[in-house]
Amino acid sequence: MSLNSYQSVFRESLFKDKVIVVTGGGSGIGRCTAHELASLGATLVLIGRSIEKVKNVAAEIISDGGSADYFACDIREETNVQNTIAEILKLHPVIHGLVNNAGGQFPSPLTGINQKGWETVVRTNLTGGFLMAKEIYLKCMIDHGGSIVNIVADMWGGMPGMGHSGAARAGMVNFTQTAAVEWAHSGVRVNAIAPGWIASSGMDSYPESLEPWLLKLADAVPLKRMGTESEISSAICFLLSDGANFISGDCLRIDGAASQGGRMVDLVSAKNNQPYDGFHRSVIPKIFQKKE
Repeated sequence: MSLNSYQSVFRESLFKDKVIVVTGGGSGIGRCTAHELASLGATLVLIGRSIEKVKNVAAEIISDGGSADYFACDIREETNVQNTIAEILKLHPVIHGLVNNAGGQFPSPLTGINQKGWETVVRTNLTGGFLMAKEIYLKCMIDHGGSIVNIVADMWGGMPGMGHSGAARAGMVNFTQTAAVEWAHSGVRVNAIAPGWIASSGMDSYPESLEPWLLKLADAVPLKRMGTESEISSAICFLLSDGANFISGDCLRIDGAASQGGRMVDLVSAKNNQPYDGFHRSVIPKIFQKKE
């Protein structure tokens, strides 16, 4: 494997002849995951609201020797989802995997969120994922089986400052558990992962006023560091793989133990834990570049 390609911990042909859809594939965790899956032999179908972003990532993947298609779709609209999945199935008769990664929110206390803001975030982080999963299940996986991985967040114990997102993510975990039972007879596995504080490009969209808070996040993690996009992607790849064929209805927390009661004890300095970053095209968020 070239040093100029993704340095995955998995074997290169793991997803050979597999077609995997990644929503929100134009940046951050979705972009990283798409690159790793492509490096492992998958044909990627990238979906995003911005056609330019997914087009650029598809071009990166193809430049690296992989295979990728892309579509613009507002996953919050059922008709758009139905039309997009129909177009994908014209190109690829079987969809083997779905990574429900698309999401978004804005920081605000509950009293600062109006109905429109609340419903917009819930539609993005819950309804859109449901629509994507249901349509792919009904149009393909019900007959062929498959694996779905939903991306949620660390919302255990509440999500102060982003209550709209916390409510939606908690709903997605419950949807994951329900779908895992209802769709198991078709050979479909449904799981979720809950990233903690990850140094992803999504942090570049936060207002400058939050920079002091962002720079202190690592101190609230027992491992005393933030995670990398690659550390999320590798977990997604595992759950999509045959090695996870008896795992369904679960939610894997990837947060350096931050959700395990660390708020109740004084955290000491940590050692002997190094970040894994296999993504050859990864970019450090601007706020942490300033720190360096």
